[in-house]
Amino acid sequence: MFASAAAAVGGAAAVAVGGGIAVAGRQISTAATTTGDIEQDEADSVGTATVPFYGTHQAGVSTPAQAQVALCAFDLHHGIDGIALGKLLRIVTDDIARITSGRPALGDTAPELAATPARLTVTVGFGPALFDKIGRPDARPSGFADLPAFPEIDRLEDRYGAADLLLQICADDPVTVAHTQRMLLKDTRAFASTRWVQRGFLRARGSGPVGSTPRNVMGQVDGTVNPADQSEFDQLVWHPGPGWFTGGTMMVLRRIRMDVNSWDALDRSAMETTVGRRLSNGAPLTGSDEHDEPDLTATDATGLLAIADFAHLRLARGEGPAPQILRRPYNYDDSPGADGDSDLGQLFCCYQASIPSQFVPMQRRLAAGDLLNQWITPIGSAVFAIPPGCEPGGYIGEGLLG
Repeated sequence: MFASAAAAVGGAAAVAVGGGIAVAGRQISTAATTTGDIEQDEADSVGTATVPFYGTHQAGVSTPAQAQVALCAFDLHHGIDGIALGKLLRIVTDDIARITSGRPALGDTAPELAATPARLTVTVGFGPALFDKIGRPDARPSGFADLPAFPEIDRLEDRYGAADLLLQICADDPVTVAHTQRMLLKDTRAFASTRWVQRGFLRARGSGPVGSTPRNVMGQVDGTVNPADQSEFDQLVWHPGPGWFTGGTMMVLRRIRMDVNSWDALDRSAMETTVGRRLSNGAPLTGSDEHDEPDLTATDATGLLAIADFAHLRLARGEGPAPQILRRPYNYDDSPGADGDSDLGQLFCCYQASIPSQFVPMQRRLAAGDLLNQWITPIGSAVFAIPPGCEPGGYIGEGLLG
């Protein structure tokens, strides 16, 4: 599933501003960029930028998406109980707090690599089966369970399936992501085995206007229809409680393979009809700008609906004020198969207060009628409960285990 189909220009180039170039929210001299270089202080600021770890909510959800992600999933070893899980989470929490602030984890043999946090965040999540394994099925958040089957579209591979524990590692630098992954995998080895690691990417920080909606590898822009203001965000994303999960959220991860070869055979008009948006700037076919409200009743010169019944935009929205989700997708591009065909697509990450009332109805509509399904195939699916954040001296998940 895609982020309300194509949307605005993802920003392949920086925007000229008053004789300079705006990169990462700052204006730098044109002279520095005409040689293909970014001023050293600008590069340094990208590398040293940090995102606070402690707080009511975990970082990495409302955080503007970083350029790189590694999604690392684990299954608990047999016999790991709540006491052992608490020990693991204390260790992981301490290391995350250190690394995200630009300090090395305890026992880091390459501390120099930790000095470039590049907006690093690490978000911890729990899979549905974890609650049973630690003897706390009563603590599973209401409505949190594996997704129902979507047989019309799903071709799921077990290697990308459900897991007990998730570490979502995001940063603007791939070396930072790799180093953080290595440190945290050391923490988990005595407690859990690695189930899978899925890596994704967006455009490099500074390669486009700050705040622009990113494009996926099919050329569409994902993430246009996201919560518009703080009150809407709080209502749609954070779990209201009561209980230990108050301030947490529920994550859906869908690995979606894209058939770019057959998609590329379409003309742009057919692509736009399928999506319901213009590829040039992401505007709905009834509007001129990305965030224009689509007119789902408008007709074209032939009398047909301007945004077709099967268009991704229409089905993703639903009829009326359908509950929305927070979309935070990444691209992936793995090695081609033996036949030479591309293996690329999207790691569709989304967050919501309730999977059953927000994600599932939307996915049912898309599975039943979205023409885009001819070119996309979900091959992986997992859900995770993202606990609330913690304060200094505490640890992620302490409300469940403390």
